[in-house]
Amino acid sequence: MRYTSSKAALWALVDCNNFYAACEKLFRPDLADRPVVVLSNNDGCIVARSREAKALGIPMGEPEFKVRDLLKRHNVETFSSNYSLYGDMSARVMATLDHVCPAPAVEQYSIDEAFVRFDGALLADPLAVARAMRETVLQWTGITVSVGVGATRTLAKIAGDIAKKGDGVCLLPDPTSPGMEAVLKKTPVGDIWGIGRRLAKKLWAEGITNALQLRNAEEQWVRKRLTVSGWKTVLELRGIPCISEDEAPTPRRTLVSSRSFAKKVFDRQALEEAVSSFTARAAERLRKEKLTAGGIEVHIRTSRHIERESFYGASNQAPFLKPTADTGVMLEAARRIMDRIYRQGPAYAKAGVMLFDLTPRSRRQISLFDAVEDDTRREELMTALDSVNKRYGSGTLRFGAEGPSQGQADWHMRQDRRSPRMTTYWAELPKARCC
Repeated sequence: MRYTSSKAALWALVDCNNFYAACEKLFRPDLADRPVVVLSNNDGCIVARSREAKALGIPMGEPEFKVRDLLKRHNVETFSSNYSLYGDMSARVMATLDHVCPAPAVEQYSIDEAFVRFDGALLADPLAVARAMRETVLQWTGITVSVGVGATRTLAKIAGDIAKKGDGVCLLPDPTSPGMEAVLKKTPVGDIWGIGRRLAKKLWAEGITNALQLRNAEEQWVRKRLTVSGWKTVLELRGIPCISEDEAPTPRRTLVSSRSFAKKVFDRQALEEAVSSFTARAAERLRKEKLTAGGIEVHIRTSRHIERESFYGASNQAPFLKPTADTGVMLEAARRIMDRIYRQGPAYAKAGVMLFDLTPRSRRQISLFDAVEDDTRREELMTALDSVNKRYGSGTLRFGAEGPSQGQADWHMRQDRRSPRMTTYWAELPKARCC
C-alpha cells in the first residue's frame, strides 16, 4: 500500500520484541526455543518474558518464588537482570537504525524503542523500507524488532502494536480512509500513546472507549475537557503531525532507583553509600535519556516481614534550584535528606531514590542568574564520566560517596543468575578453547 501524497513525511516506531529476554538468548543458541524469564533486582519478580514463557501463562510481575515450581516443570531458564548487556545491545540497535536511515531521522524513545522519520526517497515504498530496517537490525544485532508506520508518531505507535501481533511490520492506511477508521475502532482509548490511566478513566466516563471515538470528538469538547497534550493527541489521530521530539510524551514522569539489600544494613555510613550509589545510577540513566529532574526523593525502610521488630520507614523530598542531571548536585541533596530521615538502630532492608519533575533537557529554562560557565564545566564533567563508564564498564569511575565497588559491600544487589556481561567487560568475554 502506498500513500497518495509523496510529500508528507511518515513516522515509523521500531520496537525490540521481548527485549531483555531476547538479549539473554542472543549469546545462548541452546535457548533458541526455550522459555526465558528475567528477574528484577535481587532476583525478586519476573520483569521480562520470552514468547515461549508468555505462552506458558507465566504472569508478569509475579514473585519468582511463587511460580518456582511452574518454572522448573517447564524447564524455564531464569536470569538476573543484566543491565550492562541490555544497555549495550540497545546502543547497537540504535546505531544500526542510524546507519540505515539518514541522520537525524532516528529519535530514541526508550531503551527498546525509537521513532524514525520517513521522508524524501524513503517515501517511495515505506513498507519496503520498514521491512529492510527489520531485516538489517536482525542481521547486524540478532535482535528482532517490530516496525509500525503511520502519518504521525501517535499513529506509528498504534501500527507498532499491530505489527507486534502480526508479521512484524505494519503500514497504516491513509488517515482519512475507511481502513483507518476500522483500525482506530479496534484500538482501546487506554492504549493510545500519551493517554494515561487517569485520562482514560475520564474518557470512559464520557462514553469514549476507543481511538475512533476520540478522533471524532467535537473540537470544542476536546479543547475544553482535555489538556494541550490531549488536544495534540487528537490531532495526531486525525493524521496531523503536531508532536515534536521535545513535546513527545515523556517515557516516564519519574525515575526510580531502588533496591532491597542482600543483607540487612545497621550503620549509617553503609546506608548512605547505598543511597549515593542509587542516586548516581539514576542520574546516569537520566542523562542517557536526555532528561533533567526538578527534585529528588529518598526513602529508607526496614523489613515488613519480621514480626519481632517494629517497622520503620521514612521518605523526604528536596527540590533542586533548577532542573539538573548533575550527579554531584543530587548527591548533596540526598545527603541533606538523610540528615532528616535517618534513625539509628533499625536494621534497614531497602532504600532508594526517585527523581521527579522530569523534563527533556532541551526544554530547560536558563535564568539570568545562572553561572553559564560553571554549568558548562559540570556538564562536560558528567559527559566525561559517562564516556569512561560506557567504554570501560559501569562503575569504573564513581563518586567516593558510593562506597565500595559492586559485590564488595553487604548491601549490594544479589544477582545469583546474571549472565556474563560479554559485550562490555573484558574479563567476562567468552573464551574459545582449542581441541
